[in-house]
Amino acid sequence: MGQTRQFKAPSIICTGIGATKEVGDNAKQLGKWALIVTDSNLERIGLLADIKASLDAEGVGYSIFDKVVTEPTVEYVDEGLGMFREVKADIIVAVGGGSPIDTGKAIAALSSNPGRISDYMGVNKIPRVCAPLVAIPTTAGTGSEVTPFTIITNTETDVKMLISSPRILPAVALVDPLMTLKMPRSITAATGLDALTHAIEAYTSIRAQPLTDTFALRAIHLISRNIRVAYSHPDDLEARGNMLMGALQAGLAFANSSVALVHGMARPIGAYFHVAHGVSNAVLLPTVIEWSVSGNPNRYAEIAVAMGEKTEGLTTEESARKTVSATKRLNSDLQIPTLRGLGIDMAMFEKVVDKMAADAIASGSPGNNPRKATPEEIVALYRKAL
Repeated sequence: MGQTRQFKAPSIICTGIGATKEVGDNAKQLGKWALIVTDSNLERIGLLADIKASLDAEGVGYSIFDKVVTEPTVEYVDEGLGMFREVKADIIVAVGGGSPIDTGKAIAALSSNPGRISDYMGVNKIPRVCAPLVAIPTTAGTGSEVTPFTIITNTETDVKMLISSPRILPAVALVDPLMTLKMPRSITAATGLDALTHAIEAYTSIRAQPLTDTFALRAIHLISRNIRVAYSHPDDLEARGNMLMGALQAGLAFANSSVALVHGMARPIGAYFHVAHGVSNAVLLPTVIEWSVSGNPNRYAEIAVAMGEKTEGLTTEESARKTVSATKRLNSDLQIPTLRGLGIDMAMFEKVVDKMAADAIASGSPGNNPRKATPEEIVALYRKAL
């Protein structure tokens, strides 16, 4: 008997210029009062105007929780949940990068499940159906609009808690390149490389499957060919649209085949040194690929081709190593520093590096890598990334 595989995605994914204006029509199918979970900066620069107008036009009431200005924390979730209950909302519209969308997912989980979000850390621990969520990304990065994951920081323990459940998969994803035009260059770079990491790890994961392969390779193609343009010419709508589509497809891929060693190692960097998730991934990506190539050279060779590298006449191993040089060039062109260049406290690094390696393995992601790493090897990779 052959092995069966599942592929999960939102019920509705609407893409293209103006997709945001369909929020009202979709929301009224799901509820009567929406809690908009977002970042105060997005309201300030006018990105909520079309969303509010669309909800108004369809008779859907709304309240705005706009406190999510850093990576998502337990405190944001608790405060947002309080507002959700206070205004008697029955639907969540999450607008922003991964932080507001992840926060929205956690609020949705607690809307119908008791306790605190930390009670649901892990896989498939959310027992009851959650409030429906409409996700509208403003960055081409996390893919959170199409994934059943949320990562919430427990500020008391400095642990980034991964919560995975199909119950927090958004009901609707509205993916509109117009929403990404005002993103700063540094965020364009960090989130774009986060999406590229999703795609590369989804393709090389030992849990990869035919559907995820299709999305992952296409995402690698789109991101590697458009990220420099989106970075240097922020108003280029075609490049922005291609980046958003690449991030979406990378999200669909890793949501169903998982990430691997880079993500496992990146989470402790974010937890201990408060480095943005996308940057943590980017600084590790070339180092981890170089170490991992021998685990599946055929796949890394195919990634090199998808990135536009010239591989004619090369052996599989030589082609695979082109992926290393291609990601190094991307980091350089997008001004991504080394791990040391992020300004992390080296005394603190030496104190916690062994714990970081243990945390990385405990996250489960490294187990999907094509080449398995011991704690000692992970420590060595951290040091090399410095």
